[in-house]
Amino acid sequence: MRRQRRGAGERGFVPQILILPAVLALALLVVPLAALVGRVEWSTLGADITSPAALSALGLSLLTGLIATVVCVVLGVPLALLIARTGPRTAALLRAAVTVPLVLPPMVGGVALLFLFGRTGWLGPVLADLGIRIPFTTAAVVLAQTFVALPFLVLALEGALRSTGVGYEQAAAALGAGRWRILFRVTLPLAAPGLIAGTVLCFARAVGEFGATALFAGNAPGVTQTMPLAIYTAFNGAGVSQGTAVALALLLLVTAVAVLLLVRAWRPGTVREGAR
Repeated sequence: MRRQRRGAGERGFVPQILILPAVLALALLVVPLAALVGRVEWSTLGADITSPAALSALGLSLLTGLIATVVCVVLGVPLALLIARTGPRTAALLRAAVTVPLVLPPMVGGVALLFLFGRTGWLGPVLADLGIRIPFTTAAVVLAQTFVALPFLVLALEGALRSTGVGYEQAAAALGAGRWRILFRVTLPLAAPGLIAGTVLCFARAVGEFGATALFAGNAPGVTQTMPLAIYTAFNGAGVSQGTAVALALLLLVTAVAVLLLVRAWRPGTVREGAR
């Protein structure tokens, strides 16, 4: 009896009637994905994924996603450090600015990028004078992916940096270590789980980006048509076949699950939980 009471106490005292809406919520999330998996033509899955149109969309998504992730790491790590090590008010303002792309509809991000880099945008005429055109090119895909994915890396790393504190950095400085040595030998290694989790989430978000890419980069096969755009085009009666679109959707689903497993594996405290 004591064990049963102790177990119930550890799980809390939530009314059992709430199990029903909880199960309905879970079904709302899982059943549509099961329906997607059920529509996959397993006999032609290999041929669907390896068709020229699918390989083109897949290769472009992976290439631009990797480039966008590298850009996010190069720019996002300094920004996360700035937010984590600045004063509370400044940090709150910077964190709010970083969070805005997460709550904006992706289409709005595409419009904003178009108004910045387009022919009549703020930077468009300057770039045109230099012979540079960004909208509706592969570079536009990378910029759109970076815009929507950067907050994932910054917020994940900033949280990890705050949780580690500055005690070890102060100790290293007292022993004579310089700022760069402290950064690469103390600060970033301590925050490595957050950095890795943020990088993985950043890549997954970049690969799955649709709205901003569609508006800012367009949907040209082999140039700007990533996997989400190929799927959308197929269900509108053009581009790849619907069988290929379903296969690509399954591939994105598998990628999302793999990302979640990787993030779970690198969460701070996972090792301690496993040791118990």
